[in-house]
Amino acid sequence: MATKEQQGVDPSAAMESLRTALYEVGIVLPSLRVDPASPALNLVELGRVRADVAIGLAEALQRGGRG
Repeated sequence: MATKEQQGVDPSAAMESLRTALYEVGIVLPSLRVDPASPALNLVELGRVRADVAIGLAEALQRGGRG
C-alpha cells in the first residue's frame, strides 16, 4: 500500500524531472517510463541500460551530477 507521501507524487512529473536531470549530465535511459502495472504505487520504471550508460550514470552520481 502506498504511503500518503507516495500518493502525492505525480509519476509522470517525476519521470520527466528525472529524464531532464539525466539528460543535463549526458545520460539517456531509453526505457524510462511510468509503470502502468501499478498505478496506485506511482512507480517510475528505469528499464534496462547498456553497461556504458550504467557507468556514466554512476560517474554522474559520484560527481554530484556536475557535468
